[in-house]
Amino acid sequence: MTQTAIFAAGCFWGVQYYFDQVPGVLETKVGYIGGHTKNPTYEQVCSHTTGHAEVTKIIFDPKNVNYETLVKHFFRMHDPTQLNRQGPDVGDQYRSAIFYTDKRQKEAAKKILDELNKTQFDGQIVTTLEPAKKIWPAEEYHQKYTEKTGLGMCHVPYTPV
Repeated sequence: MTQTAIFAAGCFWGVQYYFDQVPGVLETKVGYIGGHTKNPTYEQVCSHTTGHAEVTKIIFDPKNVNYETLVKHFFRMHDPTQLNRQGPDVGDQYRSAIFYTDKRQKEAAKKILDELNKTQFDGQIVTTLEPAKKIWPAEEYHQKYTEKTGLGMCHVPYTPV
């Protein structure tokens, strides 16, 4: 049985490409979540009026990769101390957030966040933990953008560590 993880770590193009390389990840889709506008467009999200974040929805096989490993990848691939930005991208849609699907995910993510805040980030992590609600799929041209074009890695390293 598969599970779902949803992460906002800046521009979703590079985030999707990164997670597509992680063994155990079966499928990824990019979209928008966390705001108040129904069925938002990319242009609306970029206007900073929807409250949505750019996210990558990850379908994974927990027999091959656990949720905690995905959370650790999430923290490795971006700077969780930057508020509403990653690399050159600035705006609330680029915020750092984990959208949990159940209590277990929330607790696991919080445990890792708290540990990293103590050991590596000196209490500076701004990543939010938010309940996953309706995710609106991004336009087709955004899906697998880096794979299609060879561009759009943004701030994300090319391969998982």
